[in-house]
Amino acid sequence: MTRTLLSRTAIAVLLALGLAGPAFAHAHLKSAVPAVDGTVAAAPSELDLTFSEAINLKLSGVKVTGPDGGAVATTGAMLMNADTTLMVALPAGLKPGSYKVDWHALARDGHATHGSYGFTVKP
Repeated sequence: MTRTLLSRTAIAVLLALGLAGPAFAHAHLKSAVPAVDGTVAAAPSELDLTFSEAINLKLSGVKVTGPDGGAVATTGAMLMNADTTLMVALPAGLKPGSYKVDWHALARDGHATHGSYGFTVKP
């Protein structure tokens, strides 16, 4: 009886671990340019967000908020690096100050993630 219980427990643990694997398959933000919480000396012309896996361009994007709390227009969203990097163009001449980037990404396997980070343009 103990051997049966042990076998069932082992099978349950293996099944739980096997099913947990897909739950970790989300497109997490690995890096960004400008860097997360970074400061840049010159206004960037684009944002590059690199994710842990390929994302769907049509269902992923960013919203940038400027130092005055207003929305910053982004254009030209495209994917690079085997569809793991989302690039969006920023308008020329961003003013000095703190910017917030809210992002959302849908991995090709259907898992959605979102987050935000900030960066600063030096005066």
